[in-house]
Amino acid sequence: MKTNFKEILRSLKYRNYRLFFAGQGISLIGTWMQQIALSWLVYKLTNSALLLGLVGFFGQVPVFVITPFTGVLIDRWNRHHILVATQTLLMIQALILAFLTLTGHIQVWHIVSLSLGLGLVNAFDMPARQAFVIEMVEKKEDLSNAIALNSAMVNGARLIGPAVAGILVAIVGEGMCFLINGISFIAVIIALLFMKVKKILFNVSTNNIPKDIKEGFKYTFGFSPIRSILLLLGLISLMGMPYTVLMPIFAQDILHGGSHTLGFLMSSAGVGAVIGGVYLASRKTVLGLGKILAISAGIFGSGLIAFSLSKNLWLSLSMLLIVGFGMIVQIAASNTILQTITEEDKRGRVMSFYTMAVVGMSSFGNLLAGTLANKIGAPYTILISGAFCILGAVIFSTRIPLLRKIVYPIYIKKGFMPEGVKSDSGSK
Repeated sequence: MKTNFKEILRSLKYRNYRLFFAGQGISLIGTWMQQIALSWLVYKLTNSALLLGLVGFFGQVPVFVITPFTGVLIDRWNRHHILVATQTLLMIQALILAFLTLTGHIQVWHIVSLSLGLGLVNAFDMPARQAFVIEMVEKKEDLSNAIALNSAMVNGARLIGPAVAGILVAIVGEGMCFLINGISFIAVIIALLFMKVKKILFNVSTNNIPKDIKEGFKYTFGFSPIRSILLLLGLISLMGMPYTVLMPIFAQDILHGGSHTLGFLMSSAGVGAVIGGVYLASRKTVLGLGKILAISAGIFGSGLIAFSLSKNLWLSLSMLLIVGFGMIVQIAASNTILQTITEEDKRGRVMSFYTMAVVGMSSFGNLLAGTLANKIGAPYTILISGAFCILGAVIFSTRIPLLRKIVYPIYIKKGFMPEGVKSDSGSK
């Protein structure tokens, strides 16, 4: 079926989403620049795979630890206001990092401390940002398109940011990347302030926060479709996604390049991710996403294995394109299914567990990857990671028929599919 460009961009007809898309698009270029420059700076200061993993761990472990608590608050508080506050704090973090680096005072303990602060803020920002998407898109049938476009935008920034960072690090150093990131947050803060957001009151069942956390946990992990998706996401995040923290090792020690090589490697994964995001945005229905979850996780794992065996730059770039495609399709498809089947008053809590699965588990994955790479080398570490991703895809695929039977009635009730569609039609 032919899909036109206007159809792919249909969520941009909503004013708030256009503002968010533009502001985030600019800001995320800076975010990717900082991420690449930071990993290069850590490896330059320490020459240690373990410390690369440790910095990644401290930057993400707060998301794993406190998002169940923040999810309850996101279901209670104004998500728009939360995002204005978190984006401002992230800007301050980047500017402090820039100041310390540009003045020559930066040390590893500074990076660890600021990474920990970054993780604490992201524990609020990430689930709030995911839950806020539905408030910007007025028609529920455009939700999957908005999520996919958001993924394409994130990875479009990933395409530009690392390449620019690699060049800037080589010419003027890491500090300029951190400074540009700090300034880039102004765009998303202005976009958020210009939004016209309707006040939404959610029917929170209790004022007891521990009880609300328990209710959110029971709902999330007691409902098999949500539980199965989060378990697959958690495995992919633990074993697969930490490949990014080992990229400086591949760039310098295996491919014998510099910071520009690191930028090209990350940008190649970004190209694949953009293609994946556009593919999902072109789809007109949420039906069939369950099968796509399993296939994309398998593609991701296969790409990692092939990349781990490569010692040629062009082959490595090609394999990372496949890795980026599989990764973003798996993450964005999971997000879409969760957003479409979750009850509104529990959305913040479910998306907090989603954030835990994607980012929180990556924190332990970073530590695991850094430790393994220190013992057996980065290539073998990535090879093992890819094998686990493929195993997870196979296990999830066996559960699709059962999950489909549970999800179909929800899709019918919410108007995502007509009544009378059989559960053995091959979609989820």
